[in-house]
Amino acid sequence: MKNTKIVVLLVAALLPAFAAAQSMFRGDAAHTGVYQGAGPREFHRVKWAFPTGARVVSSPVMKDKVVYFGSDDGNVYAVGADDGRQVWMRSTRGAVSGTPAIAGESLYVTSFDGSLYALNTRNGAMRWKFVTEGERRFEAKGLHGMTPKDQTFFDPFDIFLSSPVVADGLVYFASGDSHLYAVDAASGELKWKFKAGDVVHASPAYADGVLYFGSWDSYFYAVDARTGQEKWRFHGGEDPLIHNQVGFQSSAAVVDGVVYVGCRDSNLYALDAATGKEKWKFNNNGSWVITSPAVTKGKVIFATSDSSLYYVVDAQTGKQVVKQQAKAYMFASPAVAGGVVYQPVLNGTLEARDLETGEVLWSFRTEASKRNKYWALTADGRFNIPMLFRSQAGDSQIPTVERELSVGSMLSTPLVANGTVYVGSNDGNLYAID
Repeated sequence: MKNTKIVVLLVAALLPAFAAAQSMFRGDAAHTGVYQGAGPREFHRVKWAFPTGARVVSSPVMKDKVVYFGSDDGNVYAVGADDGRQVWMRSTRGAVSGTPAIAGESLYVTSFDGSLYALNTRNGAMRWKFVTEGERRFEAKGLHGMTPKDQTFFDPFDIFLSSPVVADGLVYFASGDSHLYAVDAASGELKWKFKAGDVVHASPAYADGVLYFGSWDSYFYAVDARTGQEKWRFHGGEDPLIHNQVGFQSSAAVVDGVVYVGCRDSNLYALDAATGKEKWKFNNNGSWVITSPAVTKGKVIFATSDSSLYYVVDAQTGKQVVKQQAKAYMFASPAVAGGVVYQPVLNGTLEARDLETGEVLWSFRTEASKRNKYWALTADGRFNIPMLFRSQAGDSQIPTVERELSVGSMLSTPLVANGTVYVGSNDGNLYAID
């Protein structure tokens, strides 16, 4: 009987940690991308699909068998994890392209209306709202070679919003107004704000009292979580001509004193968390690393955009362990559970890969991808380059991105819980797959 009580107490002590691993972007405050338990190693069915009014870029989180996520239709949704039925819906005045964070009975989420919302998890009632100096996308003159070269263009690939992280009674998040904010979780009162050099849409990772995040100014920052004082900054690559290879769009993962983060300069970096000194970098030959890396068992998992490559590298050395050619670009981040990596692809496919070999175990493809609007995809699910790039001019970028995102594309990072994978799609649905 005594041993039984000890087991019960141990389980009770572990439950909050498991719950926390499902309640914010990338699974935990350090954004490791690793989930407790196992996900499906074989595809069985689509358990349910919940429709919204626009694309679902937001990544889902879960608490007490309720899944919470945002949609670009401007709403935050709560749906039952088992049946996909709506529990509540809360409207904002902008696209909700970031991932919510849950602490206690409160849910915190950013909106493109420039606000951070604190909502009651039970009914969606607003507890408070914090208004920033305003949202915007990254922009530059002649961006991606668009013409005229002296005109300022917004970046059509700046899709995500910063997702909040909650620690020590504070909510931390970043904004297109170039600030990282710290506000009181209970009241929404501003504690401090830190200004970077440009838009910040990466989600801050938290570890040992420090926040780690990158900006479109091509700097990566470490900031004291209590005071908002800069501890160090690291400079990524620059591209002064067409501003194509600049900026940290990837969110960092922090494990064992090392920060792992991708950059649009085509590198995946490993930085010393204490000093910001580069430990190693893995170059991807001109292809962006927008995905946020997952880190587990001494391995770093990430994927690339233009080259459509899936990689696993050694966490200590950066040496390649696995390299697999995928069919299309990957912007969404991998999630790891039970020896399986779940990687969304921009062609509307969710791939399940073996962690050790990188081989595809199964894949799920959205109906919108199968319908193939604008013939953006070839028969085998690759992007139809002649159809996408009808013009050689840089100003073809915006319609090209619209075509790429029209095929049920997946930008949402999966949540894995209780043997089910939950992931959003640009077709407007949140899917539950087991």
